[in-house]
Amino acid sequence: MKFSMIFEAQLVDPTPERERQVIRDCVEQAVHAEEMGFDRIWAVEHHSLTQYAHMSASEIFLTWVAARTHRIRIGHGVVTMPFGYQHPVRVAERAAMLDVLCGGRVDIGAGRGATRQEMSMYGVRPEDTGPQTEEALRIVSSAWREETFEWHGSIDIGPGAILPRPVQDPHPPLFMACSRHDTLKLAAELGIGALVMGFAGADDVRTMRKVYDEAIAARTGERLVSTEVNDHLSALCPTIVLDDAERALRLGTRGQRFFAESIAHWYGNGPEPTGYAEEEDHAAALARGREELVARLHEANIPARPVDTGTYNAEHAYGSAETAIAYVEQLREIGVDEVMCLIQMGTVPQEACMETIRQWGEKVIPHFRALEG
Repeated sequence: MKFSMIFEAQLVDPTPERERQVIRDCVEQAVHAEEMGFDRIWAVEHHSLTQYAHMSASEIFLTWVAARTHRIRIGHGVVTMPFGYQHPVRVAERAAMLDVLCGGRVDIGAGRGATRQEMSMYGVRPEDTGPQTEEALRIVSSAWREETFEWHGSIDIGPGAILPRPVQDPHPPLFMACSRHDTLKLAAELGIGALVMGFAGADDVRTMRKVYDEAIAARTGERLVSTEVNDHLSALCPTIVLDDAERALRLGTRGQRFFAESIAHWYGNGPEPTGYAEEEDHAAALARGREELVARLHEANIPARPVDTGTYNAEHAYGSAETAIAYVEQLREIGVDEVMCLIQMGTVPQEACMETIRQWGEKVIPHFRALEG
């Protein structure tokens, strides 16, 4: 089982100065993650989602981190793939260049970037996001596998070569953001790894593992995007671990409350997120938010995802290292391939993020490494 961290570059009440600091803080956390034995970092790509994610140019962030590390894998979690955001050839070129510079440590996840806010910034049409994301994956993987490449689909490319060639042969591992069962099934059919949300807790992750595995077992191979198949499931694990376990719970649930409100704002037209005071009962507030959301969704008879009740579930790896170990034991029993720690949430102070990384590196990760012998 692998261990990773994901970065959104979230912050409350952003100013240019706070924004610059949070990005520097994310770099510091990523470097510390390597020192503490994490296997991978992931960086999102979002555009114009104020407070929720200030990580707009993740290829620059990841390159900066790669230059300051030696071992840890460097993951795009994810690249927004519809053509309005970036041409598939440019995605292939940038990722290959980074793979060369970091010595073959790159992973590439694909996403749709389908919030109204992001699509409006780039002139992307909602109906194009799904088909173009899949086509971009096929283009990128083909471009890396073929010395001279051309493509004739909804766009025409080449013939030409992607330069430089990636270090990983034939290409870096491919992944997809999966927040719903249908995207999990799609990832399995395409033969790429799944990056799944884990806010709803271990039972939801267990269901998603089952959906993914069943789709893998049922696939015929006709829709594979590459000759290289990657059946890797990474599950989100929100976590804050401190010596003061009660404060860790307060900080973790406060951060998750901010995260949940941010998702509701940008994906579901909810009010802007707020920071709230540390000493509030954020777990109770999350429970209230969950009940209100369920009532509203059921009354309107609309599906919960992507603005789902899972983001309001507070039962995660918040507290002591023993609490985190117990939660990860559940994920291990489910059979997740990777535990993707969400530590950098908008209200969590840097010192708590850094201590959480240290606690995982000194206590949580070694516990599971020892089990693997």
